[in-house]
Amino acid sequence: MTGADHGPGIVDAHHHVWDLSVRDQDWITGPELAPLRRDFSLADLVPHARAAGVTATVLVQTITVAEETPEFLAMAARSDLVAGVVGWTDLTAPAVADTLAGLRAGPGGEHLVGLRHQVQGEPDPRWLVRPEVLRGLTATAEAGLVYDLVVKPYQLAAAIEAAQRLPGLAFVLDHLGKPPVASGELAPWAEQIRRLAALPNTVCKLSGMVTEADWDSWTADDLRPYADTVLDAFGPARLMFGSDWPVCRLAATYAEVLAAARDMTAGLSLAERREVFTGTAVRTYGLTIAAPPVPPQDPPPQESPCA
Repeated sequence: MTGADHGPGIVDAHHHVWDLSVRDQDWITGPELAPLRRDFSLADLVPHARAAGVTATVLVQTITVAEETPEFLAMAARSDLVAGVVGWTDLTAPAVADTLAGLRAGPGGEHLVGLRHQVQGEPDPRWLVRPEVLRGLTATAEAGLVYDLVVKPYQLAAAIEAAQRLPGLAFVLDHLGKPPVASGELAPWAEQIRRLAALPNTVCKLSGMVTEADWDSWTADDLRPYADTVLDAFGPARLMFGSDWPVCRLAATYAEVLAAARDMTAGLSLAERREVFTGTAVRTYGLTIAAPPVPPQDPPPQESPCA
């Protein structure tokens, strides 16, 4: 399967960049994550993405610092690869609507497509349904943005409740809700996934599976039950591919992540694969996709997993 199989080209709906000289990434702690403690730029990503047939990406926030989002928007304005930015702002702030308007009016503001918060790090499992958070989520919907959910399985119940209470807001589940791939367990995660997917305002990213698996020994067969669950629950028209680069490098290269996603979706029709790899992201985030670039003449630099 080539990039041409997906019409206008593959959309990578989830990746990150960071520059440690600008600010620390305080989530990169401990020896296991040490390979990520270096700068990762768009220039690092581009050759791998282009070689994979990716023509557009969504750049996703990494840290709960207000300055990051305008920096990402300005970066997107200068890039021919980044079509959208999922940023961060304090949802609990009374002036969140004004903040979003300001981001939209600033450089690259047209690239703001959504918001995200590291809910996975919140000690309150019901953080998403706090009154002040629901007020911020309402402002997100009113601004025409979507909301990315980065949650752990025990937080899915609150995500379901938030999506039920805000039917006008599109919720995008990152990384399948971080199922326990390494242990091979499906319950109770799978049931929560089905409950979330029953809500029409929810979408899921086929992303982040390799880092929930055994980093050194995962196989496509380890990932398949989880991919099959979300494919069955959401359907291809509400599922989108994301690399989670460079975090994925702990367990796999960019090419290996894409190959695994292709393997997981090999049984779909061509039209359904185009949804997963292009259409769902374009519709959900309202992306404008340019024509595919001319493929590079030289092979991209080899990328090895960090692990």
